[in-house]
Amino acid sequence: MNVVALSGGVGGAKLARGLARVLPAGQLTVVCNTGDDFEHLGLHVSPDLDSVLYALAGVSDTQRGWGRAEETWSFMETIRQLGLPDWFNLGDRDLATHVWRRAQLQQGATLSQITAQLAQRFGVQQRLLPMSDAAVRTRLDTDAGVLDFQDYFVRQRAVPRVRALQFAGAEAANAPLPLSSLQPDLIVICPSNPYLSIDPILAIADWRQWLQQRRCAVVAVSPIVAGDAIKGCAAKMIREFGLACEPATVARHYGELIDGFVIDSQDAAHRGAIAALGLPCGVTQTVMKSDADRDALATAVLEFGRRLRRRDEPGQAAATAPPHLV
Repeated sequence: MNVVALSGGVGGAKLARGLARVLPAGQLTVVCNTGDDFEHLGLHVSPDLDSVLYALAGVSDTQRGWGRAEETWSFMETIRQLGLPDWFNLGDRDLATHVWRRAQLQQGATLSQITAQLAQRFGVQQRLLPMSDAAVRTRLDTDAGVLDFQDYFVRQRAVPRVRALQFAGAEAANAPLPLSSLQPDLIVICPSNPYLSIDPILAIADWRQWLQQRRCAVVAVSPIVAGDAIKGCAAKMIREFGLACEPATVARHYGELIDGFVIDSQDAAHRGAIAALGLPCGVTQTVMKSDADRDALATAVLEFGRRLRRRDEPGQAAATAPPHLV
């Protein structure tokens, strides 16, 4: 079963790891948000790409939720001594990735070529793709002005109220490969922030049109559990947009781009609201605290996806699946 997953950072990386563990080698492609990428201290930092890379390689810091395990911080200590900007932490192990990426970019390699090389060097047997080789940058219109993503999320700790989003460069950006080369049996939208992690991918016309013209089912996993986000600011943004912080809000946001929606067992009472949108709804544990949890969710999502009949032609809705997972 060939699967393409769209992912952001922490939450998406967890499910991506589960999918990579339960699928045979070479049957998973993870398309990663790069709207969070930025230049820092002369380096090109790709936070979401690296979160997924480290998760797939089994070297991520699962306690902190980002960066590498067994990290050391001598570089940051020296940065502080020099009086340089220290609001964005770069661990010593993580730093090597950014230094190598910058060197390769300066030699003319594309971000997708560099990502493929990194995956190979980290022993990752599934394919990891940036959403584009071109620069697309997420900017937030807030009550503190228009902020670049990392300024908003890290330096200002996501405190400013968000009014709208911009994806600078998306109109001119393309997917990093011909999308006809992707022939998935299932597309999975990971439980990432729909506005900050998935929308930047969908802002690129290639990816949105590919989803609209798909011949396989698309299953999204809700990042909202029991009225909140497990990590990050998705719940805060939903409330700031004047919407109810519940799974149906996310399902409604994806609209006709998805054919099925998976929610957490704690939100089983919301299954009817999802069904009212015309979507088959899977109910299972989506909170991932261990590899066993990640594997179990990945297996449940794949099984749910198999129950959604393959499309006969573009634009045709998928057939109804059984109403829930047990």
